[in-house]
Amino acid sequence: MRENDVIDLLIQQHALIRELFDEVDRCRGKERKEAFSRLARMLAVHETAEEEIVHPYARRKLVGGDAIVDNRLQEEEEAKELLCRLDEMDATAPGFTQELERLRAAVFAHAAAEERYEFSELKACTSEGQRRAMAVGVKAAEAVAPTHPHPGVTSPAENILMGPPLAIMDRARDLIRKAMGKPESGEG
Repeated sequence: MRENDVIDLLIQQHALIRELFDEVDRCRGKERKEAFSRLARMLAVHETAEEEIVHPYARRKLVGGDAIVDNRLQEEEEAKELLCRLDEMDATAPGFTQELERLRAAVFAHAAAEERYEFSELKACTSEGQRRAMAVGVKAAEAVAPTHPHPGVTSPAENILMGPPLAIMDRARDLIRKAMGKPESGEG
């Protein structure tokens, strides 16, 4: 897949997210905490980039774009809330695996809906140049996105206003946790 086409890039990221869920399942103890941290970070930056770049474009350009995007945002909010709960739990705690499975189901259903209802339509109504430009935008958004879930922040305006301060706080928290010998998330 080509990373310079936004649709290919996001589908490739969906595959990586599935692999990260599998990695969390396979790992135990400290390794599980670290694997969950990688998953949480990937989900947070991926969704932020979609909310800032892809969804606004889809809302404007697709027939029925408002409904398509509103449904995806509702799914994303549910996943963010689940991810936030997991991010506050110890990855080895009782109940973590059950909550992780709920998150997995929500994320996989969301990714399938994006690919079917949003990405396929976007591919049909955009040029290669437009998709390349969006891929550049997605990569830039991911570079400055928060690294932890923040339920309630879903609109492009909220992401632009709140994203950089949240990203700075998240990255500072990640550095402090790393300096203290703690995983970035999944430890509570």
